[in-house]
Amino acid sequence: MAIRPEDLLIPRREGLYCPPGDFYIDPVRGVDRALVTHGHADHARAGHGHVLATPETLDIMAIRYGADHAGATQPASLGEEIRIKDVTVTFHPAGHVLGSAQIAVERNGLRIVASGDYKPRPDPTCATFEPVACDVFITEATFALPVFRHPDAAAEITRLLRSVDRNPDRAHLVGVYSLGKAQRVIRLIRDAGYHKPLYIHGALQKLCDYYESRGIALGDLRPATVEASAKGDFAGAIVLGPPSAFGEKWARRFPDPLISFASGWMQVRARARQRGVELPLVISDHADWDELAETIQAVAPGEVWVTHGREEALVRWCEMQGIAAKPLHLVGYEDEGD
Repeated sequence: MAIRPEDLLIPRREGLYCPPGDFYIDPVRGVDRALVTHGHADHARAGHGHVLATPETLDIMAIRYGADHAGATQPASLGEEIRIKDVTVTFHPAGHVLGSAQIAVERNGLRIVASGDYKPRPDPTCATFEPVACDVFITEATFALPVFRHPDAAAEITRLLRSVDRNPDRAHLVGVYSLGKAQRVIRLIRDAGYHKPLYIHGALQKLCDYYESRGIALGDLRPATVEASAKGDFAGAIVLGPPSAFGEKWARRFPDPLISFASGWMQVRARARQRGVELPLVISDHADWDELAETIQAVAPGEVWVTHGREEALVRWCEMQGIAAKPLHLVGYEDEGD
């Protein structure tokens, strides 16, 4: 019997709910059964009765929240068909961070793909995004305005390394989120030919160690601890830390620090100025405007549902292309990973 998309997935306060499977996708509060797209805190939360996610996402949740973050966990391999009551679910690469996945939900010939957060461009630290044909595509809209067109990430790293060469007496402090962005920026720096030690804030250590354990080489990483007598040792060094640490005493310990920040939001110069960023690096782990449009065209869904971001602009673009679209107005999802 044919079913409507609204019979398969519906928005609730807790998140996207699947009535025939009795589960939620990326719920923002504790539920009995959760399917989780990736390990960022706005999508992966502790306190669920049962969590189904990729092995890497489960590992990341254990690192961030402890081994007892859920009553039970179940790993889902990419492409594996898993039956949950009256529906079949499969996980597909999202290209956002290590372990990130799109979740396809199917019943009676109807397929909806919840993409979570995704990035189509290649990333050496995670599996590359794969378009999945479907009847309904649920897309994020973090950067869903035509002004957001992200430059090549390698070119942004070249800007960073040129600044290091020009400022040998200054420590370059690069703000990176601890999951995904930190490891991607480190890998990009290595791929650019920089093999000197990189110094990292303690908040990045466990996740960097985990990426290394999964075969993603990050090179010589050392603790970014500064004793008063050793302040000059960091002249000319690259130091990476979470943006939250840049307003603390930790950041002021370095010699004449040059503040940088790697984020898609650095394209908005006012944001860079507000954060005191001298060297903004436009490196995003989300799709930009062109990539959102290209992905929708590649997936070729009959309908698009838009969530967490600039929903109205992308809905309007879809309608102009003759694609039915609507905003979901889900709340509780931010841009931790960017």
